[in-house]
Amino acid sequence: LDLRKEENCLEAVSVAGNRGADEVYQLAADMGGMGFIHSAECEIMHNSALINIHMADAAAKRGVGRYFFSSSVCVYRDMRKGEPEMPESGAYPAQPDNEYGWEKLYAERFAMAYGRKFKFPVRIARFQNCYGPEGTWTGGREKAPAAICRKVAEASDGGAVEVWGDGTAVRSYTFISDMVDGIFRLMQSDLEGAANIGCPEYVSVDELVAAVSEVSGKRVTVKHIKGPVGVQSRNFSNARMYSIGWKSRVSLREGIEKTYPWVEKQVLAARKS
Repeated sequence: LDLRKEENCLEAVSVAGNRGADEVYQLAADMGGMGFIHSAECEIMHNSALINIHMADAAAKRGVGRYFFSSSVCVYRDMRKGEPEMPESGAYPAQPDNEYGWEKLYAERFAMAYGRKFKFPVRIARFQNCYGPEGTWTGGREKAPAAICRKVAEASDGGAVEVWGDGTAVRSYTFISDMVDGIFRLMQSDLEGAANIGCPEYVSVDELVAAVSEVSGKRVTVKHIKGPVGVQSRNFSNARMYSIGWKSRVSLREGIEKTYPWVEKQVLAARKS
């Protein structure tokens, strides 16, 4: 379904005719990796805004039981390395680094306003870089873990992989099973307002390359090239999620061990096709 169209959103939230679903999980967005976020600002804002406006409106018209909205830590400002953990309130005063973050922040407020007026619970998660097998791994919309897995899989032993910037930008990467667990727990909880969901293990881009290289069994070097980097550092509090019994269980190493073989398989299959 093309959720930029109102009629399709009404269909998506409906069961048994015109009755609203008990729970709606709004995960759809026009998004991708850092290159896509910087090169497709207008498309992101246009398409995602239409999706989020029509989905919340459809949820209200159909009388859904609960509504989940997937936001992003891109709503936050840039951070310096070593800053204390930032709670959800740190999103204001607003200063997102990119238009994707601005649209997400607006969509959060839109969903909450509809929830207040039409009396349905709204739960909002701010995701930190979800990754894992079966995700996008090529084409420009993939996140850093998948992109680095692909580059290492394509490289020869002793070869080089290209990384945008100087490799010092710090991020957290959340494995898909942890993210799904967090989404479900948050949806069933009484937590109102946004909640950060992320693995508290923060690494630089160069450290991510080293982790993938180790899992692959290859020795690779990093070639730093000019390209969009985004914010320099991240460090967010997950205390609200911890309060409902959630915590990240999959380390970066464990997540890469699950993700790299799948991406490598896709790379080898693409070479044969």
